[in-house]
Amino acid sequence: MSDPVTRALTGRHIFTISELVAGLRGLLEDRVGRVWAVGEVSNLRRAPSGHYYFTLKDEAAQLRGVLFRGVARQLPFELEAGLEFVVYGEVTVYESRGDLQLLVRQIEPRGRGAHELAFEQLRRRLEAEGLFDPARKRPLPELPSCVGVVTSPSGAALHDVIRVRALRSPVTRLVVAPTRVQGDGAEHEVAQALAALSDFSQVDVILLVRGGGSLEDLSPFNTEVVARAIIATRVPVVSGVGHEVDLTIADLVADHRAPTPSAAAAAAFPDGAALLDRLRRSESWLRDAARRVVERATVRLSLRREALRAHAPSTRLAAQRARLEAAQRALRSAARRAAERARARLGLLAGSLESLSPLAVLGRGYAIVQRERDGTILRSSTDVELGEGVRVRLMRGEIQASVTGRREPNEP
Repeated sequence: MSDPVTRALTGRHIFTISELVAGLRGLLEDRVGRVWAVGEVSNLRRAPSGHYYFTLKDEAAQLRGVLFRGVARQLPFELEAGLEFVVYGEVTVYESRGDLQLLVRQIEPRGRGAHELAFEQLRRRLEAEGLFDPARKRPLPELPSCVGVVTSPSGAALHDVIRVRALRSPVTRLVVAPTRVQGDGAEHEVAQALAALSDFSQVDVILLVRGGGSLEDLSPFNTEVVARAIIATRVPVVSGVGHEVDLTIADLVADHRAPTPSAAAAAAFPDGAALLDRLRRSESWLRDAARRVVERATVRLSLRREALRAHAPSTRLAAQRARLEAAQRALRSAARRAAERARARLGLLAGSLESLSPLAVLGRGYAIVQRERDGTILRSSTDVELGEGVRVRLMRGEIQASVTGRREPNEP
């Protein structure tokens, strides 16, 4: 307060600035206290301390606001500029600057719940990372030998999975990783259960299931920690959270989304009846195919047997033997004909020779006269001298004689 002298001289009550601001603060806190207000958040800033500073405004006015770290940590969503929020807090004055401000104790999005806003914010962020891309998602195994389940051990979802398994594929092994599926901290338990089943080498596919509930009940499945845990699993994940109308971040990130836990189980467990029917049809097809293969092989074998028989050494030898016998017969026949022709020619030649033979001439009464001294055949009377010895060859025998006379060829 002002000193007494000043008050006495002026007759006025003069406050220091600190006194005035402190008085206004006390007045606001006493008379106004905590109030509900609505406005659009702008100028949003997060300090290194974790406190949030922002402006809350409407069309005609604005008011500074602060959200302390302890309250901010409990929010399921992130403050976002440009959105309208309903806030509950204390109207006060920040004395060091003299600013009117609102110390926010509660805050929620206007027109929708906090969990709905948290869902939208996380969905946009993960979608921007490509975590919902169908190309990233893994196909489910056709015939899993072991199926893992992450769910509450006391919930109806587990009973649905067991029932579907009994109907479709009772021989498929089932491994349950029990966990809480709602409440504070449930998302961390779900993430740990997913990691545990992923580390179990025999598990081929994981079911993440729970029954229906409010958006708040399903909040563990709308958290980043569960989304990251699904992506990190070694095997595909089937999400069957809530009812058909429910949609969670886990559904969007999972490799396969099913509308209900029962549908999730049906997607993971093979249909034994359908498999048996397919097996029977495959067996029939295989029998028919085998019969056709055998028939074609039999025809090919018969053709090759015939070809082998035609080219077999015995067959070729028989053919060569037949050709040889035919050639022998032809050769004998040709030789016989040649001999006959040769005999005929020989007969002709013999006849000709006989007709030209001196013996034949002798046979007709002629004789061959040779000089005795040198054997020269005498063809003229001048070839011999008187008194010279000659040999006269007759057809039968020979006569030795002496020339006693001769007549010249031209003599009468």
